[in-house]
Amino acid sequence: MDIKVNSSTVWCFDLDDTLYNELDYLRSAYSEISRLLEPESFLELYVLMISMYRNKENVFDYLTENYTISKEDLLREYREHMPRITPFNGVVELFEGIRNRGGKLVCITDGRSVSQRNKLLALGLLDYFELLVISEEVGSAKPSTLNYMLVEEHFPGMSYTYVADNWKKDFIVPNERDWGSIGLIDNGKNIHSGVFQFMMLEAHRPKSLIRYIRELNPIDYPRP
Repeated sequence: MDIKVNSSTVWCFDLDDTLYNELDYLRSAYSEISRLLEPESFLELYVLMISMYRNKENVFDYLTENYTISKEDLLREYREHMPRITPFNGVVELFEGIRNRGGKLVCITDGRSVSQRNKLLALGLLDYFELLVISEEVGSAKPSTLNYMLVEEHFPGMSYTYVADNWKKDFIVPNERDWGSIGLIDNGKNIHSGVFQFMMLEAHRPKSLIRYIRELNPIDYPRP
């Protein structure tokens, strides 16, 4: 899918399950926690934690009941650890192509500041973005209009497109404000798997769909 890029285009991206799989972040956090609690035999605990998660059991309740650690400390470790994650194939090439053509890159993401910034740092993507709109930092989460208006205020009078994965919340405001919107289809590993119920709601639907980020191909778009 060709995307037209010039210095008047702003390309906004979600983070979790758009630039990488959030399940990999969970696995990374579970690995850190298991190493903390069982440094000599962490693999057994890690496997148990993953199994409990897949069976929708409360992993942190189990850990607080069987180890000397509080839920607050577990949450802190989960949210503040430096994750071992990698971007989807094609993300870096896409960002290079947009930046080399003068396009602006923005990340609009829900989450805690330290978690989302650590993810971007670990992915090697932080320096590509000229603007970060992180829900904890701005005080509102998608689908709040504010999170998108901040982009328009920072880059006034430009063309905006949002690339994301969650039909429940990601595309409502872009569609209302006549942005472009591109939906990345769930590869079977998305954390939030219930978004299918919003597929038939016009207000929630992106204008285009892709299966993989690498399908996006930046091309020159001369300014009039």
